[in-house]
Amino acid sequence: MRFEAVTEIDADAERVWEVQSDVDRWPEWTASVRRACRLEPGPLTVGSTARLEQPGLRPAVWRVVEVEAPYRFAWVSALPGVRSRGDHRIVPLPGGGVRVELSLDQSGPLAVPVGWRYGGLIRRYLRLEAEGLRRRCQPG
Repeated sequence: MRFEAVTEIDADAERVWEVQSDVDRWPEWTASVRRACRLEPGPLTVGSTARLEQPGLRPAVWRVVEVEAPYRFAWVSALPGVRSRGDHRIVPLPGGGVRVELSLDQSGPLAVPVGWRYGGLIRRYLRLEAEGLRRRCQPG
């Protein structure tokens, strides 16, 4: 199952990357994350991990599998029967600003039932993350 959210932000890619890649501070700007903790110091790199606690969901550890700073990172998390892959893209727009594309893909034998049960919550959390990121990054 795939879930997506998109927003445009009047800020440059570097500013949006600075906010989005600082995972420890996500609870400051999105209600979709109650607690976030990087499990090692330093910038996001392939292999970096973070533990997220989100309201209504089990805590999960996410491991970064792709990074193209300052434009993209992807990470994965697995629970019994479901593998989730989150992709965070920052796309520069021709007239200035960026489009942020967030997606979550779930696979595995329980992906469909989990998606049906939690799909509304996942969609809401992606929208909260996109809108919170926009508010945090836009000037004024």
